[in-house]
Amino acid sequence: MADHSVVRGLVVPILAAVVAAMGLTAVIAACSDGSGTVRESPAGSTPDAVRLAASGGAATVDNDGANAFAQPTPGLSAEQRRAFEVGNNFFNDNWVTAPASTTARDGLGPTFNAQSCSSCHFKDGRGQPPTPTDPGERGLLLRLSVPGNTRDGAPVPHPNYGDQLQDRSINGVSAEGAISISEREIRGTYLDGTPYSLMEPTYEVDELAYGPLGNETMASPRIAPPVFGVGLLEAIPESTIRDLAQAQAAEKDEISGRANMVWSPAAQATALGRFGWKANVATVEEQTLGAFLGDIGITSTLFDRQNCMPAQPGCSAAPAGGEPELTDNKAQRVTFYSRALAVPERRNVGEPQNKRGSKVFERLNCSACHVPEIATGDSDLAPLSNQTIRPYTDLLLHDMGPRLADGRPDFGADGSEWRTPPLWGIGLTETVNGHTRFLHDGRARNLEEAILWHGGEAAPAQRGFIALPVADRVALIAFLNSL
Repeated sequence: MADHSVVRGLVVPILAAVVAAMGLTAVIAACSDGSGTVRESPAGSTPDAVRLAASGGAATVDNDGANAFAQPTPGLSAEQRRAFEVGNNFFNDNWVTAPASTTARDGLGPTFNAQSCSSCHFKDGRGQPPTPTDPGERGLLLRLSVPGNTRDGAPVPHPNYGDQLQDRSINGVSAEGAISISEREIRGTYLDGTPYSLMEPTYEVDELAYGPLGNETMASPRIAPPVFGVGLLEAIPESTIRDLAQAQAAEKDEISGRANMVWSPAAQATALGRFGWKANVATVEEQTLGAFLGDIGITSTLFDRQNCMPAQPGCSAAPAGGEPELTDNKAQRVTFYSRALAVPERRNVGEPQNKRGSKVFERLNCSACHVPEIATGDSDLAPLSNQTIRPYTDLLLHDMGPRLADGRPDFGADGSEWRTPPLWGIGLTETVNGHTRFLHDGRARNLEEAILWHGGEAAPAQRGFIALPVADRVALIAFLNSL
């Protein structure tokens, strides 16, 4: 690319009107008052409905309010609850420029994208791209790399800007650049004649402080994914994930997921990737501490060198907040916090519309990648051990076609492959985060758009969705919103 990168999006207001016209009602498997506690199911709930509602097994909470993603897993000990609360503070509090009297949280930058974890993962939820009317800090960043290979297989950082464009900086240091977004409308029509439109975003980088990006630079916009439930995903045995890949390959159809084998800095070995949009990170600890460095500019024992490239002497000369800036104790607490976040209970399980939508989900073969049910193995956190969970993911890479491709390889993932994102809690995104932006860069403005953007291995499911009668489309969206 030159000094910009391309991506895309969609909207269908008609479905919302149909849902309202049908007067969909909710029959819930467990009542919720927003307290985050699990209570007795109301009369009429079947054992099967109660089972399906427990998306995180024993790590499920009954909370459908604004803090639904921020609840501790039930069953933590008193000591673990204290560690959770301390980690919560470090996740949410802003870091400041060093030196400062607030020595526990100084060392911000020198260049950065956010001042806290929660700046991007607001209430432990999903980020969104900035808009022309709201261009502020929303949880979008731009990954960068250039062609070549590193010793461990990771992408090669840009020689002047590193592996992530940082659009903010402390006083005395220049921010690396500014991201701007323009959109192009793409119109389409369902088989029944109902129109829809997608918005394809184009990303440009302006105000570059350290020279041009260059034509070979590969850039990939990413929004922050939800954080809850990651401890459960980490507890899924590697053999289970590999078995899913083998089972998909044996089907010999369009669906054939692959595990991404990545370098684990903690283990100093190759490991199976589970986290990140391309499954390019092996553990919750590495995801957490990598984000501290890349997003906030905070070093840790695991990542002890700032993202200061040779072309940025002001960055290298900036004062530090300690060596490392995030002590091991703090790193352990904030990692524990992420691992111990509970999964919100699924809602409206017994509602006929959701049952119909679930059948449509299966009929379109969405469940081949968004695997509904999976089991965890042993974990040092008892509530996460040997649980039957319903994350709706296989944690595998899938080719999503040219429309979603970013053209940027990441370890074993190629430029058109993405990890299947979990769907649990997706229907609470608007309640918690105030928006309905989905996919890796937030181009989809609602769930309907997210489906329509699917291509590659998911193209048959996308074509099947376009061919559905409106009542089945409404039911499918209702089902997804119940997760």
